[in-house]
Amino acid sequence: MLELKNISKSFGDCVANHDVSMKIEEGTIHAIVGENGAGKSTAMRIAYGFYTPDRGEIFVDGEKVDIRNPHDAIALGIGMVHQHFMLVDTMTVAENIVLGAETGNAAKLDLDQAADEIKRLSSELRLGIDPYAMVEDLSVGQEQRVELLKALYRKARILILDEPTAVLTPQEVNDFFAILRRMKEQGVTIVIITHKLEEVLAISDHVTVMRDGTTVGDVETSETNKRELAKMIVGREVLLRVEKTESKPASMILDVQGLSVAGRHGTAVDDVSFHVRKGEIVGIAGVEGNGQSELVECLAGLAVPGSVSGSVSFEGSDITRTSARKRKEMGIAHIPENRHKRGLLLDFDLSENAMLGVHYRAPLAGAAGLLDSAAIEKRTAEIIEDFDVRPPRPELTARSLSGGNQQKLIIGREFELDPKLLLVSQPTRGVDIGAIEFIHRKLIEMRDRGAAILLVSAELEEVTALADRLLVIREGKIVGEVDPSVTSAEEIGLMMTGGDDEQ
Repeated sequence: MLELKNISKSFGDCVANHDVSMKIEEGTIHAIVGENGAGKSTAMRIAYGFYTPDRGEIFVDGEKVDIRNPHDAIALGIGMVHQHFMLVDTMTVAENIVLGAETGNAAKLDLDQAADEIKRLSSELRLGIDPYAMVEDLSVGQEQRVELLKALYRKARILILDEPTAVLTPQEVNDFFAILRRMKEQGVTIVIITHKLEEVLAISDHVTVMRDGTTVGDVETSETNKRELAKMIVGREVLLRVEKTESKPASMILDVQGLSVAGRHGTAVDDVSFHVRKGEIVGIAGVEGNGQSELVECLAGLAVPGSVSGSVSFEGSDITRTSARKRKEMGIAHIPENRHKRGLLLDFDLSENAMLGVHYRAPLAGAAGLLDSAAIEKRTAEIIEDFDVRPPRPELTARSLSGGNQQKLIIGREFELDPKLLLVSQPTRGVDIGAIEFIHRKLIEMRDRGAAILLVSAELEEVTALADRLLVIREGKIVGEVDPSVTSAEEIGLMMTGGDDEQ
């Protein structure tokens, strides 16, 4: 149904795609996997008309086509849902879906007609979306469904999904896959760009593997496994488990007592108490939206003034009202959940982003407060090399990097501070399997050097593998503490969702 033939694309002297060829069969779910910067998203953005290839051909239904922009792609029945959703928060679902494909005339927009069609599509696929709901009031999973409806409203027969589960909870992923299977039954051909090999094996019919901008493998999903795919992706054997020795916790470094944080819709964190010691990883498990984000942002000093009660102590000092800058100076580093909102200035280059938070300190700034360009270049080069940020060009803007490479830049910047306490939210979201292995190893190394680590992850497998102690959060409360090495995922899941032991 869709074929790319010898597609090449360069951005300056950076080759993103080199002779990429792949065939997407009609009525299938086709996965495209590869490391960050392997060229997956670029290839599909070419198919969608976001980019024009330097050379190569595109075929739809066996016919050669010329796709110069997304309008051309949409006219051919190709839709795309991007990794970072393209929705306007202050508009309704219906208004977002018709944006650019409005019905009626210039004098009167017929939103009711559009809403009826949206209701029909939502009902057919059991999406449960109200066309009159405001986007700002939707969960991330619901926003994902709105993006699907947007593509289907435009009559997409081929739907490209870029990292579609990166921001979904495990429960939402299961619901999402059920939706994709129903779409497939109705004749939609689906392409999924992803890093998650378990999901590839669970949902796809066919897999294309990319590495260094070209295709290196093309297999039927039923004829491969996680280990083989990982080796094709990285070009070597990949350790698919976390290797760590038993922790040796020392003195308490973080002490949280009776902490409550007000959120947008009431109390987000409700009377929480716990501690973290040097040389241990304390994990927090819970369905997303149960207060994890507000808890970590509060500990990092980013909570709205007046929204916090209770106390937070760091090395015996009360820091409940201390600024984010002062906390960083004291030795607290923060890897944020939302890299665009809290982690990067997207239109700044990699060097500028690499010095964020320490730009006023030696050696990056001299006695007179002037920036030392040589020191900044050295720090940036070390982060790029140590954390394999691609492409390795400090002059590029952060916006030009793939999501996974943006994440590696943030992680490298915070790890380079050699913090006493590391607050980590979703460290491997949107990161490829080779980088996941690397980040996990770095976290264990930091723990073994004596750092205290508080880890939040929507990936239950990840947080149970890394954590020495696991706190379970539900509706803003800590509802239990378990040893992840002896507690089953089912038991933890029951605690997360409020199910009882008999269930």
